[in-house]
Amino acid sequence: MWTAMTFQITASLPGVCNSKNIEFADTKGKSTRSFSFRWYSPFALRTAYKVERTKSMTTDLGQRVALVTGAGTGIGRAIAIDLARAGTKVLVCGRRRELLDQTLNKFPDSSAGKAYTVDLTDPAATEQLAADINKDSGDVDILINNAGFSSKIRSARHIGAEEWQSVMDVNTLGPVILTKSLLPGMIKQQRGDVIMISSLAGLRPNVMAGAAYSAAKAAARAYMEVLSSEVRRHGIRCTTIFPGEVDTPILDNRALPPNADARATMMKAEDISAVVMTALQLPHRATVLELSIGATEPRDMSADIKAALDKEQH
Repeated sequence: MWTAMTFQITASLPGVCNSKNIEFADTKGKSTRSFSFRWYSPFALRTAYKVERTKSMTTDLGQRVALVTGAGTGIGRAIAIDLARAGTKVLVCGRRRELLDQTLNKFPDSSAGKAYTVDLTDPAATEQLAADINKDSGDVDILINNAGFSSKIRSARHIGAEEWQSVMDVNTLGPVILTKSLLPGMIKQQRGDVIMISSLAGLRPNVMAGAAYSAAKAAARAYMEVLSSEVRRHGIRCTTIFPGEVDTPILDNRALPPNADARATMMKAEDISAVVMTALQLPHRATVLELSIGATEPRDMSADIKAALDKEQH
């Protein structure tokens, strides 16, 4: 008859892989036999996997590569600068090289960034941009779709087909093609952030923003919702930011560009960048799906609305 007399437990990986050595002896103590075996805890294995996966999906911006579109001025420039200050490798793109170079010159180390001149309304050029970036810098895991454009004619009755299409191409088609081109790299890494800088006009369409711009931003929102439902299982976070009026050069394209007094109470580009940086630095388990942000003090927009409605102002 054999009975267990002594045993010893040692863990080669705490809580995950354990080994046990057991010594058996007969009841009279004349002979002994020893056995050893190992077992694995499924729960502990899952926990260890999650820990390692979390480490690989760190929110440390110093380990990441970002592409910011429309980074020559305004919100895009502010975001690019803040990312560079956080140690991120920042790539910027836009139509005007001189403005992109000015952005790079504001980085702590201008040589750490790279600028690409591209027309994002051209699908072939956009796909080539993604290929060039992949070759030059590897996979992008932060994409800031910021490039935007609004029509001079805001009225739904008077805007022409060509101007309408231009607004849709910049605000919707460009981001869609670029995002689609960069997603494979994010999926491969099982990590990524796609941030769309939209507008409150995408939530509350209005004549001040214009028919085309409101429609384009609403379409971008719908795209981001569908995209999020598809790629979140790959560790990719999709965030849409809806700013109100921001004092940037895009306002100069309005039927009645705001004067200095009107701009005084508006948000600044740095305010929107602060929101973006917060979203990016959240623990990876948390996603800011949508966020609206507006000025604290409202202003009288009656003159702006009148100008937008009056075809003769354009």
